[in-house]
Amino acid sequence: MNTMEKTMSRLFAFLIDEKLWLQIGKGTLKIVLILLICAIAVKVLKIAVHNMFKVRQKAPIRISERREATLVRLLDNVITYVLYFIALLMILDTFGVPVKALLAGAGVVGLAVGFGAQSLVKDIITGFFIIFEDQFAVGDYVRIGNFEGYVETIGLRVTKIKSWTGEVHILPNGSITQVTNYSLHNSLAVVDVSIAYEEDIEEAEKAIRELLPQLPAKYEDMVAPPELLGVQNLASSEVVLRITCETKPMRHLAVARAIRKEVKLLLDERGIETPYPRLVLHRRDGQEQPEAKPQREQSLS
Repeated sequence: MNTMEKTMSRLFAFLIDEKLWLQIGKGTLKIVLILLICAIAVKVLKIAVHNMFKVRQKAPIRISERREATLVRLLDNVITYVLYFIALLMILDTFGVPVKALLAGAGVVGLAVGFGAQSLVKDIITGFFIIFEDQFAVGDYVRIGNFEGYVETIGLRVTKIKSWTGEVHILPNGSITQVTNYSLHNSLAVVDVSIAYEEDIEEAEKAIRELLPQLPAKYEDMVAPPELLGVQNLASSEVVLRITCETKPMRHLAVARAIRKEVKLLLDERGIETPYPRLVLHRRDGQEQPEAKPQREQSLS
């Protein structure tokens, strides 16, 4: 029997070995069961997380929908990564890979990487607490240091903020020490209206007070009817009346513009004058006018 025949004989004996096929079948079945159980566990845990947030919505203390969505996405990703990582380890163990030694080596490598990349670890830890503590969420208007704008992305390592002029600022989470969030509570619109001294201030206040309760039905961003506080300042050429209005978060600028427009139209309709720059000329009485010099007559010859 030559070498080729011996090789084919051994290969045939290997392929018809019952123990081999039993092991392959058991291993395949075990892998399928591991993946199936992992998929079911991921789905069940995600449903549990979503139900937990639904129950939290009925609690007296709630967080905004954007923050809930941000936290739900984070937990969904964590559940998926953790369970499938465990499933991968179980599959490797099925193939006979020494998982314990692999984890021990990964722990040593991770420790070395952690010492060499402390800033990265700091960014990840800070990013986790930013999301977990609901400090801000995607869509919030915030100011972080010298940067101000809407939050576009919150990651475990960086946060992206888009300013109103279009620039996108990418900030490492580890550098975020102080955050001012303008989207947590309602905003306040403040409008100053100037009235000329020649006008009747009480009449102007009466007209404005009649107008303000009608505005919330016209502008949905108003949480409550605007309020006329009264005379705010006596300037050199005008009386300043102050109006305030509670609005939805970050809608105070638009509401302030709307109030100025409505008040201006009302004042024009009532004939109440608003101040504007004037030039007044005073002439002194009794001032001698210079005598006109007579013109010399010219004779024509």
